Amino acid sequence: MKKHNPKDPITDPLEPMGLSHHGIIIFDGVCNFCNFSVNFIIARDHNDIFRFTPMQSTIGSQLLAIYNIPSENIDTFLLIMHGKTLIKSDAAVSIAKELRAPWNYLVVIKCIPKPIRDFFYSFIARNRYRWFGKKEHCMTPTVELKRKFIL
Repeated sequence: MKKHNPKDPITDPLEPMGLSHHGIIIFDGVCNFCNFSVNFIIARDHNDIFRFTPMQSTIGSQLLAIYNIPSENIDTFLLIMHGKTLIKSDAAVSIAKELRAPWNYLVVIKCIPKPIRDFFYSFIARNRYRWFGKKEHCMTPTVELKRKFIL
């Protein structure tokens, strides 16, 4: 896969994988809160929009490199959708927008200035291991959920 050029809408690195019409969520596979969030999204993704990959996986690492996202000290999950990468509160709001009511109403959070939204997002992200714990290994999806994951 080659590097993604955001100024070139024709270049879509997800196309060869057949994933260009999905939103790809790259998450911390050892974070309990992140795993809870993934399961929460899956349960409410009634239009089958999202696919998931841990940032610790080969595909997760490749996508970070393709989209020029430094992997050191990532304390957020990322959303790749329509050729764009979104992080922190922008990713969370964009994901919520695609879920069914009442969760899609969280889009109103977008009227809060981004620096304020991201401050609170980062505060939770920095403390996620302390508050929610951490696993030794990335989660393994069940047989029913395997199609939602890119590993």
